Parts: sequence; C-alpha cells; structure tokens
Amino acid sequence: MEKVLLVDDDVELTTLLKEYLVEEGFDVSTAHDGRTAIGLATSHAVDIVVLDIMMPRMNGIELLQRIRRTSTVPVLMLTAKGDDADRIAGLNLGADDYVPKPCSPGELVARLRAILRRSGRAAPAPEELRAGNLVMHPASRIAEWRGKPLELTGTEFSLLEVLARNVGQLVSKQEISKCAFGRTLTPFDRRIDVHISSVRHKLGARDDGQSWIQSVRGQGYQLLRDR
Repeated sequence: MEKVLLVDDDVELTTLLKEYLVEEGFDVSTAHDGRTAIGLATSHAVDIVVLDIMMPRMNGIELLQRIRRTSTVPVLMLTAKGDDADRIAGLNLGADDYVPKPCSPGELVARLRAILRRSGRAAPAPEELRAGNLVMHPASRIAEWRGKPLELTGTEFSLLEVLARNVGQLVSKQEISKCAFGRTLTPFDRRIDVHISSVRHKLGARDDGQSWIQSVRGQGYQLLRDR
C-alpha cells in the first residue's frame, strides 16, 4: 500500500481527497502547513507527497526546497490554474509533476500512480474496471464501450468511473461530486447534470430505448446493469 502525504491548508478539500485516496487503496497522512509537513515528508515513511503551493507559515516552494535538501521522495504539486511561475519554479526545484486546482480526484490518482510507477515505488494497480459493456482503465484514463474506444473528457471519465464502481446502485449527487470533483455539491450547481447528459449521448440508448444512466429526481444517478 503506497503511503501518500497530503499537504494543503484547505481542510475540507484535504478531507475529501483523503477519503477518495483511501478508497483507491492508498495509506494517507495529512498536514495543513509546511512546517508541520517537513518532518513527515523527509522521514522516509511516505512514498509520495502531494503539495499545495499556497500555504501559511511555509509555502509549498519553500517546503519543496527543504525536502530536496535531504530527500528524493516524489512530489506532486497542486498549483493555481494558470500560475505558470509557480509551476516552473517547482519543476526547477525537483517536483515530479503538477496538477492545476481545482482538479478531480480521479485525475489526481492517475497522476500519482504514473509518478509512482516511474519512480519504482508503485504497487501493482488494478488494470481495469468492468461494468458490463463498459471497461475503464483508471490509471491511463482510457475507456471502452462495447469493445470500441469511448471518447470522454477528464470530467466525464471521473463521473462515469464513480457510477461504474457502483453499477446497479443509485449514487447521490453529493457522493458523485465528492468522488469526481473532490468537493461538496453547492446549491444550484448543474455541472453534474450537464456532464451526465453528454455521457448519456455517448453511450447511446439501450435496446428498450432507455438511457444507460437513469436519474432519480432530486437524488442522483444510476448506471444500469446489462440484462
């Protein structure tokens, strides 16, 4: 079981990401500022560090410098979208990769596993997720539907992965938002509905004319099993 250290001052986001990573089979520790994290990050007790750039007391760039003085542990940075200066500085200081915030937990897991494979620290990961006609490869973010490639955006992949892991069961919108986006659902947020509509179109209709993804008004969505 790979050990991940999450370092971010956003307690709510860290909690949600930790829950998702634990479900994906990771052993997760957390810290909410750089000074608290430095001992954990350099103790050789973690396999990879997920590091937010913007933090109090010691920011992510300073923490990365401290880590690299004594440790080669892989580091994945969380950066503000469009903040090229921080990304370049982090990569120049020895970060292994970066993900712009906000990011989906599914993308974060895929990046973590890719870095761990490259560094030789990865345990064997499940090769595929099967739900009837649907085959998904979470590590590579590739999907197949009825034996043919299924072209999905990153967000669509994350949403469909949540439903596929719970095939035949109703999944609440709140749970979908937590697992796919790493955050709780806010009032009047329609992103899930919009993306689900697109996925439905790509899957097409069942033989009986129904959609493969059924909705229960005000509750959530369900990916139907094959008959």
